[in-house]
Amino acid sequence: MKAVRFALLRHGVTEWNAQKRIQGHSDISLSTDTVASYRKLRLPDVWRSVPWYCTPLSRTRETADALSITPVSPEPALIEMNWGQWEGRRLPELRAELGDTMRENEDRGWDFRPDGGESPRDVLQRVEGFLHRSPVPEFGAITHKGVIRAVYAAAKPWNMMGKIPDTLDWQRLHVFEWNEKDGFSVSELNVPLIAVSGLNDV
Repeated sequence: MKAVRFALLRHGVTEWNAQKRIQGHSDISLSTDTVASYRKLRLPDVWRSVPWYCTPLSRTRETADALSITPVSPEPALIEMNWGQWEGRRLPELRAELGDTMRENEDRGWDFRPDGGESPRDVLQRVEGFLHRSPVPEFGAITHKGVIRAVYAAAKPWNMMGKIPDTLDWQRLHVFEWNEKDGFSVSELNVPLIAVSGLNDV
């Protein structure tokens, strides 16, 4: 029976994150302040010796570079949820504009779907497809909030409606396990990165 243990870390903050804009597949780079702050951090020792992946979007590669994670392999299955026509928009604006239609969509939980985009269920299916074909039993990945939320929801389990059961710190690692028989489970949440003193921001 195949089993995989993996750590997920969300990419650092972009200008769109700061503006609370939906990014999805839009390729937005990290802010310069984020790069500088991540250069002062490193992975916990236990996760430094495993293979690491990022997604095709530059913000994940830039996060890996700032944390001195190398080598890093791109993996399309771990890309953020596609938000279709809503990318670049803000959720409060969409809720005000779409009214009941938006509320009904959000109440679908796993099957919430932006116009022209993916659902969280779609995201989880492609992540699970990658786990089925993973060449290693343990790895780390720089990925996206939507991916981590989908994996977390499957592991709890949580129907993605109402308040999330745990507080997830998006600047920390979240560790999960998966096997072909039982699916996803939570191993450890909110594992801190390590501050490294004396590093130059160059």
